[in-house]
Amino acid sequence: MTGLQFALGGASGLLVGFILGLVGGGGSVLAVPLMLYLVGVRDPHQAIGTSALAVAVNALAGLASHARAGTVNWRCGAIFATAGVLGALAGSTLGKAVDGQKLLVLFALLMLVIAGLMLRGRGTAGIEGAGCNRGNLHKVLGYGLGAGAFSGFFGIGGGFLIVPGLMAATQMPILNAIGTSLIAVSAFGLTTALNYAMSGYVLWPLAGVFVAGGFVGTMAGTRAAQAIDGRSGGLAVVFAGFVALVAIYSLVRSLAVLIG
Repeated sequence: MTGLQFALGGASGLLVGFILGLVGGGGSVLAVPLMLYLVGVRDPHQAIGTSALAVAVNALAGLASHARAGTVNWRCGAIFATAGVLGALAGSTLGKAVDGQKLLVLFALLMLVIAGLMLRGRGTAGIEGAGCNRGNLHKVLGYGLGAGAFSGFFGIGGGFLIVPGLMAATQMPILNAIGTSLIAVSAFGLTTALNYAMSGYVLWPLAGVFVAGGFVGTMAGTRAAQAIDGRSGGLAVVFAGFVALVAIYSLVRSLAVLIG
């Protein structure tokens, strides 16, 4: 890879880290298209494997920032992540067997669905102090398993699935769901990355510069998230709008490759 590609990888990591800290999800949604269309990684599976590793490491940095701010529910995050890792392992194994461009098309369609669901629920403030209990444990485990499977299949951290999943299962506010989601994003991403690495689909030097840029971006994104009033629906709108824009772009590019 050229020096320019490494520089673009660092800049991409900065942007992904910011989004990851801001909305908890969307980091890897953006990472894969940036790897393919800006940095110039030609193999979609390499882009997926490399971004999964980078996003997982950056999610750990974001998790530390949210933990200091008190917006992480460790018990819920651990339960969700434990169920999701099993799904991520199965999903990533299946994803490696599917054509890369077709994966990207399915990925974009899923993002559009999630964006629509988040906009529908943007007025829901959530319940302060909500967490995991016997009454909702089955929901947390179910959403965790499903989010993990999708995360592994598409090679993503899965935050844009985890945040609405945590909100639906526990009724926690979006800012708490964002902070808590980073536990699962890290776990899912590392599971997926290790599975892809075993097949030679991780570009380690590129992942390194991506992570370096991501650390800076994650810190800035976390501060921005805390400055936005989650109760007004602002974070939900930002989250949904971002995911929808990236979905449309990825869908157009992927369909152009498949048709052309």
